[in-house]
Amino acid sequence: MKAVIPDCIFHYGWDMMLADAMEKVLAGSKIPVQIRDGRYLMASGRSGPYLGGRGFLWIDLHDGVALGGVYFHPTNGEPTPTVTIFSRQVREQSLRLRQLPPAFAEDLSQWAADANVPAVTTRYFITGSNRKILLEHDEDYCAQLRATTGPTDECEKRNADAADIDMNAAYYLDQTHNATNGTAWMIVGADQKSWLQLRDNTCDGRADRLRCWIRMTRDRTMVIMNLQH
Repeated sequence: MKAVIPDCIFHYGWDMMLADAMEKVLAGSKIPVQIRDGRYLMASGRSGPYLGGRGFLWIDLHDGVALGGVYFHPTNGEPTPTVTIFSRQVREQSLRLRQLPPAFAEDLSQWAADANVPAVTTRYFITGSNRKILLEHDEDYCAQLRATTGPTDECEKRNADAADIDMNAAYYLDQTHNATNGTAWMIVGADQKSWLQLRDNTCDGRADRLRCWIRMTRDRTMVIMNLQH
């Protein structure tokens, strides 16, 4: 675990070492350790003492790739609930889910379903540089439908929700300077309010309103993330 968990402070109800937060959500877990295909190990716990804490440790036993994660409901002013993935082995400045091993993405999705974690929720990544960055939703929730019946309003709404969540998370990270234990009540500045009004004026009334909304929101997220760099 020392080789996987970044040596940083994490805000889990109060400031503590990230390793201690992991200990709280994993200790005493009665969930059997799972090994898929004789290679991918998943140890998880759902007994966090407060804030709905759940967590996991995932290891590729063949390649030695390892990642952990904590889910809970923050009360420190940031978007909530959150999933924070982490690994000392990752040092990127920005990250999307598809950049992580496909087997991890599959097991993360299964873990989230088993642990009753919302499919679309605020998602961060703490890197080996002890920097908290956005783990972007790059999933297309309409992908399976595009080849058959075509996208529905429901799946497009989920794509729009994911885009909004990512933008808000990026905005919060910018305000807290990517601190791993950032604590601040997110304040929407005048520039963001102006942009939100621009998005509404541009997309409302269009036949492809949700797609317009998603496209503009994703572009705005990239602008915010570039400001962080």
